[in-house]
Amino acid sequence: MKNVLVVGSTGQIGSELTMALRARYGNTNVVAGYIPGCEPKGELAESGPLAIVDVTDGKTIAEAVAQHRIDTIYNLAALLSVVAESKPRLAWRVGIDGLWNILEVAHDRGCAVFTPSSIGSFGLETPHDHTPQDTIQRPRTIYGVSKVTTELLSEWFHHKYGVDTRSVRFPGIISYVTPPGGGTTDYAVDIYYSAVRGETFVCPIKAGTRMDMMYMPDALRAAIELMEADPSRLTHHNGFNVAAMSFDPEMLREEIRKHVPTFKMVYDVDPLKQAIAESWPDVMDDSCARNEWGWQHEYDLPRMTADMLEKLRARLDA
Repeated sequence: MKNVLVVGSTGQIGSELTMALRARYGNTNVVAGYIPGCEPKGELAESGPLAIVDVTDGKTIAEAVAQHRIDTIYNLAALLSVVAESKPRLAWRVGIDGLWNILEVAHDRGCAVFTPSSIGSFGLETPHDHTPQDTIQRPRTIYGVSKVTTELLSEWFHHKYGVDTRSVRFPGIISYVTPPGGGTTDYAVDIYYSAVRGETFVCPIKAGTRMDMMYMPDALRAAIELMEADPSRLTHHNGFNVAAMSFDPEMLREEIRKHVPTFKMVYDVDPLKQAIAESWPDVMDDSCARNEWGWQHEYDLPRMTADMLEKLRARLDA
């Protein structure tokens, strides 16, 4: 039975991942780590143990790991892409200095560590169509630079000290549970809220700008299934491409119109978000993840859209 610590449990992915892990391993075996000011609420707080864990303070990590006999750490502490560009030093402190602290504790206590990377780890020189698993990575954002460093630092701890580090390169994550938090792909969440509310959506990304996306249930499965994978099957460990669907704003609008025929969208392009989006892949080749640990997505654009609209209507009505 795993004893799991989720660092950043109140964030966009962490809040849903914590609940998925509790459903899988038992509520008492999954600790929700948080920083003061971002305390868990509702079911997240009531369903299992909590611990103050600040990645910039290695002592809090070590104390939580020792107290709860943790053997697996999911490290979700990071600033999202647009926010990171406005706070680059903080993004590095949380994303890289914080990861170093986690990896040191993992080395001392024998923990496995999952730290997600991102499509942001690529750059303009990277092939955008079926981006290979192993390819050039020259991002021009601090978010991307920190994600490449995350992959390399995790890999170094694995080869140098034998720490079981694993990660995937997440596409844009779409969820009806947690609101957008400052990511380049967040337009693909905002648009559903506008559709359900009967509002005209103002899109910050140009028509024709394709990006890889994934529905949250698939993202959670990817994280959990990779950490459960037989290590003897893994050639790679950190930075697995994982893909599910790729679309641009026009494709998303037309899919929504199948359910909401009156839905309207206009454009007001955000230069920063557009520049970041253009440096990311159109679609990734995730054959290594499929071959090495059996990755399979379940949601495509039509299935996700139907589920998002149904779940958001119920949520907003409530």
